[in-house]
Amino acid sequence: MNVARLLVRAGGAAADRPALYEGAALRATYGALAERVATLAGHMRGRLGLDPGDRVALVMANCWQYVEVLFATWHAGLVAVPINAKLHPKELTFILDHTAARVAFASADLAPDLSAPALEAVIDVDSREYGALMADGAPAPIEPCRPDDTAWLFYTSGTTGRPKGAMLSHRNLLAMTLSYFADVDAITADDCIVHHAPMSHGSGMYILPHVAAAAAQVVPESRGFDPDEVFALLTCHRGVSFFAAPTMVRRLIDSPEAGRADTANLKTIVYGGGPMYVADCKRAMELLGPKLVQIYGQGESPMTITCLSRRHHTDRNHPRHEARLASVGVAHTVVEAMVADADDQPLSCGETGEVLVRGETVMTGYWRNPDATAEALHGGWLHTGDVGALDGDGFLTLKDRSKDVIISGGANIYPREVEEILLQHEGIAEASVIGQPDPEWGETVVAFIVTQPGATVTPDALERLCLDHLARFKKPKAYHFVAALPKNNTGKVLKTELRRLLSET
Repeated sequence: MNVARLLVRAGGAAADRPALYEGAALRATYGALAERVATLAGHMRGRLGLDPGDRVALVMANCWQYVEVLFATWHAGLVAVPINAKLHPKELTFILDHTAARVAFASADLAPDLSAPALEAVIDVDSREYGALMADGAPAPIEPCRPDDTAWLFYTSGTTGRPKGAMLSHRNLLAMTLSYFADVDAITADDCIVHHAPMSHGSGMYILPHVAAAAAQVVPESRGFDPDEVFALLTCHRGVSFFAAPTMVRRLIDSPEAGRADTANLKTIVYGGGPMYVADCKRAMELLGPKLVQIYGQGESPMTITCLSRRHHTDRNHPRHEARLASVGVAHTVVEAMVADADDQPLSCGETGEVLVRGETVMTGYWRNPDATAEALHGGWLHTGDVGALDGDGFLTLKDRSKDVIISGGANIYPREVEEILLQHEGIAEASVIGQPDPEWGETVVAFIVTQPGATVTPDALERLCLDHLARFKKPKAYHFVAALPKNNTGKVLKTELRRLLSET
């Protein structure tokens, strides 16, 4: 069971179908893509000397080559490690080192700075070297894999301040792919997915169902999200779907073009990664039509915990329609979801507890982290750390996201990760980080600081410290200097009290 067979199948049965676009420009048909992938896989095993199970890092901004490298990695029986290109160099190095990746494929701007003890080669995907890997050599046969062999190492920030690599198997990815068809949307070979969101995360996961259907992959020329470009691409592609954080949806509907653009070619926006305000959801449907689907998932169960379907979005006659719009939908076909108490016992409808999930999409564990694996998967359920409640119809409403996690622009930011960097400043005695509601980004990062007696600490100094160690999107947007942090009788910082103080300022 090698998920690369999805491309082998499409490359044979749909060889003439368009597979890869950059903007409006066709880069490869499915037949050509399958041949290029098999050739690259041969070089990975031959010229680069990689063995089955070795890790290959993808450190790229969105680009059409992403699909080639991802499938070639699997075709050769290797493990893909897609890494967020916006991470700080120190964070990139940690992941490269932790996975012992021997080869990295990278964007031109990132390639020169990549290094790690086990890293033997860094290949710029826009370089002649990359082109040479396609220019000669025979296509390699697909490497057989067992269902539980790791295919994708999905790195997600952990509450310990160090990212953890969720091991996603070929079985996990195939179950996720089939669940897309069962719960999210139908796809035909005439459709396409546009990768406005990072291909290292949710948008990249949706490469698979679109390859399974021999639908096209489109990478915007900007390699990111721009509302004007979204609407422009709708004029040259049909059956357009894309994955978006709620903040992206809001930016789209706030665009001056939203009210006058022709959205006939827009098929589906799958949104997730944070809460969508009901008012924004309604407005998006008014401007764009009945084209929204919501998913809730984690890297540990990629894109597949619950789904709020297009039908549930548009069922305005249902007496609980607004409550359903505020929910994250019902469990995906391939998983069970439960809300449990502290002893992992199921709670009654309406009661609030931790969201647990089990099924074919749940990771096999964390890479080289048995303690974290045991904690997350004890009792046979994935403990999401998210707090929610189920209603009598099975709709899940989230009350909090991963306890104290901050979700800004669809990206998870864990407070302790930021706090540990701030505490490196010799003038800081204590630091506590929380999220502040923001109409554009969902939340922004705010830090409360207690200084050492007699110390002088400036926001500028803390800005420089954070930029030296963290990705820019993780740094606090504001610093509040206080005499003391509110704590309970065991010494735990009361972040609820900090949120109250913030709301009063």
